[in-house]
Amino acid sequence: MPISSCPMLAVADLAKRYADVGRPLFSGIDFAVAAGEIVALVGESGIGKSTLLNCIAGLETADCGSVHIGPQALDMVRLDEAARAALRARNIGFVFQAFHVLPTLTVAQNIIVPLLLARVPSGEHATRTQTLLERVGLAGFADRWPASLSGGELQRVAIARALVHRPALILADEPTGNLDPRTASDVLSLLLERVREQRAGALIVTHSQHVAECCDRVLTLTANGLA
Repeated sequence: MPISSCPMLAVADLAKRYADVGRPLFSGIDFAVAAGEIVALVGESGIGKSTLLNCIAGLETADCGSVHIGPQALDMVRLDEAARAALRARNIGFVFQAFHVLPTLTVAQNIIVPLLLARVPSGEHATRTQTLLERVGLAGFADRWPASLSGGELQRVAIARALVHRPALILADEPTGNLDPRTASDVLSLLLERVREQRAGALIVTHSQHVAECCDRVLTLTANGLA
């Protein structure tokens, strides 16, 4: 499927400094992610990749710059906390290395959480959940508990949860980091296919050369900015 020229994420002149660090963690960060495009973000450990992801998501506040997300191009940096939370709920899906699947909820209940946060009508919940369970190869798993699932199955649940509210942007932090090589390859293929299918944009932080090579483009975060 071709990549659209319409950006799902546009970052301009973004900078972040911590008080106890002599230099900015990063500064002058400029890039965009189009609809249907999957971009890998690589770099040395401690260089600031996860912090950059958090600033894009509004989980941390950048010192300056802008982060425009979704078709409406709302600027995450300039929103108050309530507006940031609303923008995240509607327009961002997250996939984490540690899965973050809630152990006290069934698989289906976990996937429904973003629909509740995004205030999607309840009449759509069952259909969307079942459709994505089928798309990620977990048909019949709706009533299972997370404790009964393998690591690969948990990450498939996380992918379904990230996509169920049809966000403009997927942010993934080492999504295959806790999986064995074969399972990691399967989960990565699934994530890339579903993101492209839904015409979302995706930014994937990874240390894996294989993951990076499977993406449409690779950005390298260095002490001097993006390369």
